[in-house]
Amino acid sequence: MAVDLKFCFVSTEQTIGDTIACIDRNARGIALVVDKNHRLLGTLTDGDIRRAILEGSDLKTSVSEVLCAKSNSYYSEPVTASEGTERGALLRLMQERGVRQIPIVDAAQRVVSLVTMEDLLPDQVIPLRALVMAGGLGSRLLPKTENLPKPMLPVGDRPLIEDIFVQLRQAGIKRVNVATHYKSDKISGYFGDGHNFGIELNYVTEDSPLGTAGAIGLLQPEGDNLLIINGDILTRVDFRAMFSFHQEQNAELTVGVRKYDLKVPYGVVECDGILVTKVIEKPVINFFVNAGVYLLSTSVHDYIPPGNRCDMTDLIQILIRDKKEVVSFPIWEYWLDIGQISDYERAQSDIRRGRV
Repeated sequence: MAVDLKFCFVSTEQTIGDTIACIDRNARGIALVVDKNHRLLGTLTDGDIRRAILEGSDLKTSVSEVLCAKSNSYYSEPVTASEGTERGALLRLMQERGVRQIPIVDAAQRVVSLVTMEDLLPDQVIPLRALVMAGGLGSRLLPKTENLPKPMLPVGDRPLIEDIFVQLRQAGIKRVNVATHYKSDKISGYFGDGHNFGIELNYVTEDSPLGTAGAIGLLQPEGDNLLIINGDILTRVDFRAMFSFHQEQNAELTVGVRKYDLKVPYGVVECDGILVTKVIEKPVINFFVNAGVYLLSTSVHDYIPPGNRCDMTDLIQILIRDKKEVVSFPIWEYWLDIGQISDYERAQSDIRRGRV
């Protein structure tokens, strides 16, 4: 699929925020850093930006700073190809260098095109299945959940969980498991086998709640990686980008995280013993919180005891204990955990105002 290159270009003076907007606009997972003559100076992929955020950069950090930091990493030099390079050679280059996008440049290093893995293999199926956690009681959303499970609450013109199914389908994820418990018939009766919604649905019924990871033990082990998402989340996270990030980091488990700002309403006093060393007036403390989206490699299945309760936090600690690679994936896209009435009302408002 051809793309207008002007939607792919950023300059060194622009910011991470500009780069995110660029990547969102071109839907190619990359921004090309060029000079005024469109000569290629570097590339910033979706993964590069998320790694920069994890390392402390914010939306105002300049592109030049990110490129400088990237120069000391494995991803330092952009992979390019010359005009006229054949498709087979481009595909081999992508596979050899572990990249999904290649800028095409002329003799003067001016960008003339951009080729992605999806261009070369348009029918490629992402090796990923999904598990949507939809068994919670939703007690904090009473009385709305008195007759409906939380994921079936309408958001806009469709149930919340249908919004998740649409996103999964658009990402190329067709095999979807749904872990149910409370009023499970409301979900299965509405969606059936998923055929009318463009997916293949399999229901995993928990006789008693097994926790956010326990339901994995009820699934048959397969060769594909597993994407897990809580059924009460409204988000636009890029699942393909998360999968690419998971592969790039060679991770066993990737945890979606969201930056959270905590505004302290008082002046914070720092002390050294009895001596006051600093007073910070109403500071904002930021940290990453669990966003309820996870990506697991097949090997993780062995760590979950079938039929036993296991929360995702427990699983993460077990993997860390066994020195497995657990990484975080910052979500900059829209994200809202609908856990309370106020969250549900905000979701409805955001849908009406086109913020989602």
